[in-house]
Amino acid sequence: MVIGGISIWAGVTFLLLHAARHRREAWPAEKAGALIAWGGVAFPTVVLLLLLGYAVWLMPAIRPWNLLAAKDGAIEVTGEQFWWRIRYPAVGDQPAFETANEIRLPVGRPATFSLKATDVIHSFWIPALGGKMDMIPGRTNFLTLTPTRTGSYRAPCAEFCGASHAYMALSVVVMEEDDYNAWRSRLAHGQASAADEGGQLLQRHGCVGCHSLRGLQIAGQTAPDLTLIGVRLSIGAGALANTPENIARFIRSPSSVKPGAKMPAFNMLPEDDIEEIARYLGGLK
Repeated sequence: MVIGGISIWAGVTFLLLHAARHRREAWPAEKAGALIAWGGVAFPTVVLLLLLGYAVWLMPAIRPWNLLAAKDGAIEVTGEQFWWRIRYPAVGDQPAFETANEIRLPVGRPATFSLKATDVIHSFWIPALGGKMDMIPGRTNFLTLTPTRTGSYRAPCAEFCGASHAYMALSVVVMEEDDYNAWRSRLAHGQASAADEGGQLLQRHGCVGCHSLRGLQIAGQTAPDLTLIGVRLSIGAGALANTPENIARFIRSPSSVKPGAKMPAFNMLPEDDIEEIARYLGGLK
């Protein structure tokens, strides 16, 4: 793409400089016609066809053609206003599990994503890994990416989706195979203790009506899963660093952090309860 773009830029620049030269005689109509035919039709047509051929040749590497096979092992990513629901499928003896706002991948292994949206159009894009795909309500799109180096990467929503579009980002962590398997096993089997004071407060104040947290009696389905939330790099889909202080801030007034967030403010709770819930959630690792 860079080579093609440079070729077109060089050609247009040459024509501009050539046309700006002082000439005493006019160009013959035959020469002008040849310039238009070769420079204005043949050259861009050949360059664009080559770029199109290259893009089509690349497509099997980023788009799974066997959708039935892709569905079996795909990581399901659903765009919500304004967060990301992530569901990992069952693998071997490890059950399926759900998390939010963070994807972890093994280095060097292709990862297929099943992309959906529940409300408005979002767009899935991990710039460091390549590829971009719209997430459209009522439709499932598939995208395959292969991370080639370890590290942590930011993945913004690439389609305007509302007031907190700028605060809707994924954390993507690419790990060595052994580290990834250990993380996946921990997430798949993670449980929270309902006996802890923080867990009791979550239930008493109705948090589990929307949020799910494995180990508690009630599992809500309309808000992010909080199981082992302390492992994540951020909270609020990248809006804040994951610290107990920021968790407490989000509980008090979500809309001050993310305008348009559907979670109501809980600043009416006793401050001790807010801090205990934040400490409890931050320690779920």
